[in-house]
Amino acid sequence: MLVREILNSASEPVFSFEFFPPKKDEDWDTLFETIANLNHLHPSYVSVTYGAGGSTRSRTHDLVTKIQKETGLTVVSHLTCICSDSKETASILEHYLEHGITNVLALRGDKPAGVATLAEAIRDFPHAIDLVRFIRRDFPSIGVGVAGFPEGHPETPNRLKEIEHLKEKVDAGADYIVTQLFFDNRDYFDFEERCRIAGIDVPIIAGIMPVTTKKGMIRMSELALGARIPSPLLKRVLEAENDSDVAKIGIDWATAQVQELIDRQVRGIHFYTLNLADATMKIFKNISRS
Repeated sequence: MLVREILNSASEPVFSFEFFPPKKDEDWDTLFETIANLNHLHPSYVSVTYGAGGSTRSRTHDLVTKIQKETGLTVVSHLTCICSDSKETASILEHYLEHGITNVLALRGDKPAGVATLAEAIRDFPHAIDLVRFIRRDFPSIGVGVAGFPEGHPETPNRLKEIEHLKEKVDAGADYIVTQLFFDNRDYFDFEERCRIAGIDVPIIAGIMPVTTKKGMIRMSELALGARIPSPLLKRVLEAENDSDVAKIGIDWATAQVQELIDRQVRGIHFYTLNLADATMKIFKNISRS
């Protein structure tokens, strides 16, 4: 089923989960245990990431087809521009269609290790919009999502220009937007309003990832697309005695975020699970969906 069909037919917010392909073979069983546990929460779809420069490309394809075959879940594969040409991309999409996979998230992607500049990694798709256009032209039966940045894209400090670029991707054929993780819902609602002002009318799915360790919080801030940590959350985490307390704080914070998003009837909420089930399951236990 296409994600756009899921979103358009839903009368309440839909939920989805994101996974990444394990680097070690022995971690696959653990991942599928996580997927099985989260499947009990009845997600509308799940997604699978790429590594920088498509470094986990083959493992991504393997995981996507395995989930599709063994769980029956609607699965979305990330697809990046970096280090990809049109011939390779067409081959990937043909493979997906053969296995009943009809949804992708079109991303520019990150610069791979060992490459000096982003330009060196660019082939046929300089930007995500070029990938969206290619899919829409050559594979019109495939549904396409794109990324959004509630706190602003770090490479586009002009917020007006950023939203302009996003609208161009939607106009090129993107069905929906899924946001980078955020910790302050005001950033999401402001971003959503900016999109509506610009004439973007596709669903905007909110990306949520709870803080579970102090190290993880620091890592979130250090990433190229690092999230802003609100001072009340920062204070509570830094004062926590151990990571067990941090996890409780992070889950409580994310629960409040998700509850407000549900109450304000967002179209969808996407959980960045880090291949772990515990935090997401606790958030689901805490929220009220009635």
